[in-house]
Amino acid sequence: MGIDRRHFLSGAAMAGLGLVAGRAGLPAAAEESAGQAELRISSQEGRIPGATLEEKLDRMEQWGIVGLEVGGGGLPDRVEALKKALAGRQVKVSAICAGFRGVLISEEEVKRQEAVASISEILQAAGELGAVGLIVVPAFNGQTKLGNQEARQVLLDLLPGLGEVAVKAGTTLLLEPLNRGEAFFLRQLADAAAICRDAKHPGVCMMADFYHMGHEETSHEGAILSAGKYLRHVHLATWPGRVLPGQEEYDYTSGFRGLKRLAYRGYCSFECGCNGDPQQEIPKSVRFLRQQWEQA
Repeated sequence: MGIDRRHFLSGAAMAGLGLVAGRAGLPAAAEESAGQAELRISSQEGRIPGATLEEKLDRMEQWGIVGLEVGGGGLPDRVEALKKALAGRQVKVSAICAGFRGVLISEEEVKRQEAVASISEILQAAGELGAVGLIVVPAFNGQTKLGNQEARQVLLDLLPGLGEVAVKAGTTLLLEPLNRGEAFFLRQLADAAAICRDAKHPGVCMMADFYHMGHEETSHEGAILSAGKYLRHVHLATWPGRVLPGQEEYDYTSGFRGLKRLAYRGYCSFECGCNGDPQQEIPKSVRFLRQQWEQA
């Protein structure tokens, strides 16, 4: 994993924190307010064992998981059922994971507009559920013929309108950087932060994923800091195996230090596989993450 090099680069990133923070819009009091940060563990719905949503929620509460991340596909039809299941629960909806039709940066106008309409519909449902935001990947590999510069401009033309839909619904649009094996466009957190900055709309934000950061970032702490004020959600998974935190040798303390310095209070959500029995392994992973948070 190049641990020595990463530790060196992490130190270099911290030495230049003022510069990084200035670019990303890091609040001036972020370092002083580190004590306000909180680890709020969430999970994607499919990761939790259970025959019904109620069974899943019972286990989540037992294990100290406070956020439920649900898929965006068919979400408008699930809003009332989700509200009913979550009523009086400690668990709240954290974020909505994709599920939209179309491709935002397709070279075909019809596919772009399909994505805008579908995303707008899911954003409305996300707002009703109190979700932080809807996770959006502009395009996976093979979904667009546009180059980086043209794709970026197309995206920036669409984002303010989607941001307005998000704000009116009471939520946000969350851009997700992926690794190069999944997407050629938007691979690092600093890239997503720059797009959020240029979109100039409070409804356009971003998320970070420890699995993709393992592929693309030299310093998790530096990457998190580069996201700055735009960071609203985090995915948890090891790299390279993409399993539960603690099931592979993978250090979260660097990224958690960055989250603490940003006074991050959003959700950190499992998006991963599991080696072994999830009823045994998920509680172990929750304990592992809390230990890593304390060490950060």
